[in-house]
Amino acid sequence: MPQRPETNAVHNSIIDRSSRAIVPPIVLSTTFQYETTGLEHEPDELIYTRYQNPNRAALEEAMRKLEYGAAAHAISSGSAAMLTIFQALRPGDHIVSSDDMYFGIRVQLKEFFAPWGLETSFVDMSDLAALRAAMRPKTRLVIFESPTNPMIRLADIKAISEIAHQHGATVLVDNTVATPVGQNPLQLGGDIVVNSLTKYIAGHHDVLGGVIVFRENDELAQRVMRLVRIGGSVLSPMNCWLTLRGMQSLSYRVRAHSENASEVACFLAEHPKIERVLYPHHPSHPQYDLARRQMRVGSGLMSIQVRGGRQAAIDVVNNLRLFTSATSFGGTHSLIEHRESIEEDSNTPSNLLRVSIGLEHPADLIADLDQALR
Repeated sequence: MPQRPETNAVHNSIIDRSSRAIVPPIVLSTTFQYETTGLEHEPDELIYTRYQNPNRAALEEAMRKLEYGAAAHAISSGSAAMLTIFQALRPGDHIVSSDDMYFGIRVQLKEFFAPWGLETSFVDMSDLAALRAAMRPKTRLVIFESPTNPMIRLADIKAISEIAHQHGATVLVDNTVATPVGQNPLQLGGDIVVNSLTKYIAGHHDVLGGVIVFRENDELAQRVMRLVRIGGSVLSPMNCWLTLRGMQSLSYRVRAHSENASEVACFLAEHPKIERVLYPHHPSHPQYDLARRQMRVGSGLMSIQVRGGRQAAIDVVNNLRLFTSATSFGGTHSLIEHRESIEEDSNTPSNLLRVSIGLEHPADLIADLDQALR
C-alpha cells in the first residue's frame, strides 16, 4: 500500500551500510571505483557524479515517492528543470502555456526557444474553451502552475489533462507553490510535475535546486535524464543532502505555513487599506471551491494589492520590521516583495506585493502588517 506524504518525507533515505548512520553521509567524491568488465554499465551505477551520486539518488527516489511517480531527476534549479524539458522537445513542436507563469519561464520560451523553432501559445488556463482552441496537431506539451506565482490563480488539473490527452499532448504541472503535501498532480491526470526544491521542500533559504518527476519512465523521461547527465545540470551532493534534511519536516512545515497564512489573509481581507487578498484558501478567492476540491492544504504564499497604487505598496514594504524585503518564498522567514520591480516584461499589477508567510507566530506577523499599513 502506498505510504502517505508524511511517512515518505521522513523515510527519505536508507541507513548507511558502512556506518549504520540513519542520517546519510555527504558523498563529495566526483568519481567512483568500478569493476571493468567490458560490458555496458547500468544507468544508475556509480561511476562519475555527473551521472549519479548517492545523495542525488536518495533525493530522486524520495521525490519520486512524494509525487507518486515512476522516475525523478534532480536538477540545479527549478528554472533549469523547465529549460531541460524544453530542450527535450524538437524544433517545430508546439507548447500551450499558461499566460500566468513565472516570468523566467516566459523569458525562456520567448527569448531562447522561439528562435530555436519551438512555438508557444499563451492562454488563460481557467478558460477551457481557450485551451481547446489553442491546441494544434503539433502540440506536444501543455504547461501551467497551480497555484500561480504571483497572481495565485488555480488551474483545474484534471479537466486540463483530459483536454490535453485528447490531443495527444503531455501535461506538465509546476507544483512549487502547492507542494507535494498540498496536491499531487500526477494523481490528478498530469504526466510531469516540476518542483523548485529551493522553496518549501528544502525550506530554509539555503538550497538552490529543482526536480522533475515523471508519471511514467517513458521516452521523454529517458531523454531528459540523458540531457541532465550529458549536459551536467545536476544538483550538487551538498544541496541534495540539505534538501533531504529539510524534506523530513515538510508536511508539518507546510501545515504551519498554511495555518499562519490563513490567519494573516483573514486580517488583511478586512483591512481598509488592502484592495484585494489573493489566497486560494480564503473564501474571497474566486476559485475557493476548486482549491478545497483539488488541494489538501494551502501553502504560505499569497499576494495582496494595496490601495493607493504603486508607491503605497512600496511604502508598506519599507515600513515593515519583521518581514524581510527579499525574493523567493517557502522558507522559515516571512518575506515580502514588490514583484513588478524585479520582473522582466511584467504583467503584474503595480500595487501588488507577494507575501511569503513563514513560521513566526501569526499574531506577530499581523501586528507588523498592521503598523506598516498605518
